[in-house]
Amino acid sequence: MQEEVIRSERIFQGRVVNLRVDTVRLPNGRLSQREIVEHRGAVAIVPMLDDETVLMIKQFRLAANEELLEVPAGTLEPGEAPEVCAARELEEETGYRAGTLRPLFSQYLAPGYSQEILHVFLAQNLERTAQQTEEDENVEVVPMPIGRAVELVLSGEIKDAKTIAALLVTHYILSNRR
Repeated sequence: MQEEVIRSERIFQGRVVNLRVDTVRLPNGRLSQREIVEHRGAVAIVPMLDDETVLMIKQFRLAANEELLEVPAGTLEPGEAPEVCAARELEEETGYRAGTLRPLFSQYLAPGYSQEILHVFLAQNLERTAQQTEEDENVEVVPMPIGRAVELVLSGEIKDAKTIAALLVTHYILSNRR
C-alpha cells in the first residue's frame, strides 16, 4: 500500500505552514498527486486547576469564522521538545505553570493532507503566574467543571477536534482513577 514519491514541488512557503504537491506512484503503477501541508507540529494542554476544574480558553478563529472554546495549544518552535512547548504555551495562554505535565497521546490532525502531529498533555498542580499572550492573540481563560466541558462536546458546542479528543481522554483517565 506504500506510495512512492516521484517528484515533489513546494508551491507555498509561509510562517506557519508550507504547501507542496507530490507526484506519487500508486501500488497499481498509476501516477497521482498529493497536496501536502507541511507543519512542524504542535501541542495541546488540558490544564486541571483541581480534580474537577479544567481551564479552557475562548478565542476567535478566523478560519472557522467564530469564537471557539478550546484547550490551550501552540506550535512547536524549530527543534523544540513537545514538553517544553507545552509548558511555555500553558503559561503564555493561561497564566499558569504546571507542577506536573503528563503526556497523554499524539495524533495526526488531518493525515489525508497534512503532516502535522499534535502532542497532548495533562497539566496538574498548577501554580498561578501571569498570562503572556502574543501580540496577535486575544484569549479569554474560562474555568469550568470538566463534566460540563464534556457535555459541551456531546452537545456539539465544542467543535475543535484537538479539544474534543483531549477532553474525552482526560475525562476518561480522571474518571477511572477513582
